[in-house]
Amino acid sequence: EVQLVESGGGSVQPGDSLRLSCGASGFTFRLYSLAWFRQPPGKERELVARIDSSGRDKSYAEAVKGRFTISRDNSKNAGFLQMNSLKPEDTAVYYCFVRVGVVAKDHWGKGTQVTVSP
Repeated sequence: EVQLVESGGGSVQPGDSLRLSCGASGFTFRLYSLAWFRQPPGKERELVARIDSSGRDKSYAEAVKGRFTISRDNSKNAGFLQMNSLKPEDTAVYYCFVRVGVVAKDHWGKGTQVTVSP
């Protein structure tokens, strides 16, 4: 069974940093791209960043470019999202996402809350 478990969220002030982690199990992690999404209060879920299976190819939403860094450690079946210079508009539940298998089934973690406020 594919499982994704996020951790590292919290309540911080503007300008602070957080590092989110995503622990993966139940599939061959190193073969698949990984993405982070977020869902702000009252809004749709949106893509934040994506990293390919090797970790070399990365892409970011415009709103987080230059502030967030996505990474992964295939030896530990883990993905990460380093978030710097946090803003109140970064407040959201952050989700880890993978699409796995020949039939490309989507899998989500349960999310971790990030709150940025003065």
